[in-house]
Amino acid sequence: MRLRSLLFVPGDSEHKFAKASGIGADALILDLEDAVAPPRKALAREMVKNLLGGPARDWAFLVRINPLGSELTLEDLAAVVRPGLDGILIPKVNGTQDIELISNYVDVLEVATGVTPGHVKLLVVATETPAAMIGFASYATPSRRLVAMTWGAEDLGAALGALSNKEADGSWTFPYQVARAQCLFAAGAAEVMALDTLYVDFKDEKGLAESCRIARRDGFVGKIAIHPAQVATINQCFTPSETDLAHARRVVAAFAAQPDAGTLGIDGKMYDMPHLIAAKRALASVGEDVT
Repeated sequence: MRLRSLLFVPGDSEHKFAKASGIGADALILDLEDAVAPPRKALAREMVKNLLGGPARDWAFLVRINPLGSELTLEDLAAVVRPGLDGILIPKVNGTQDIELISNYVDVLEVATGVTPGHVKLLVVATETPAAMIGFASYATPSRRLVAMTWGAEDLGAALGALSNKEADGSWTFPYQVARAQCLFAAGAAEVMALDTLYVDFKDEKGLAESCRIARRDGFVGKIAIHPAQVATINQCFTPSETDLAHARRVVAAFAAQPDAGTLGIDGKMYDMPHLIAAKRALASVGEDVT
């Protein structure tokens, strides 16, 4: 599953779904949580259920369910775990125990609805509760369905009673820098994709591109989008350039030609195993076989 860009779509808007489905995002996240008002939750659930039965797609169909404790989680899962669903985004997780509980529910629902066992993957918003922030060590044991982790600051800030999560220059305040870093480290420990949080100002293309550049530099492989206008920029930023790919191929080829070497010189620079790993990761991100 390639996840450079993941675009949120309100689960109760067929019009927005139709527009989003042709925009080029790697995944659409049909939202049953924050984007849907409480009186429309049941309607949104039924609409998403019906949309799952559509034609073949070149993007992943994901659904953000309502969180555990909301009394809506099981109804959401029962409606959407069926053919056509590729993954579930779980909000407000407190730790891996929540992921395993949802995974167990999905086990049963896949069998009941004829979905290939294990097909439905899990993604989590890993930083939305204070409890989540002190439970990251549990991700060192990989989960069988978990494929990606992202982070968010709004719900965490509300839970902490923060007056703001941003500095005057727009950068994250320290607690939320910690949340971002913890998500990145936990994703590495779990051996899953790290996805950067959304960039709120969808009209600020330059700011979005800079946010993507920093995220990719630090190790994130994709980013959440809240508006279709953000998708092209995100895809471009998280796709290696032809120059990058050509260099990665040279690094891989050099080490393949000298399998006993731990360090090699290429164009006057020294390369070792971390460089080889990075090169293979870049090639794998565009589907090239690096085995």
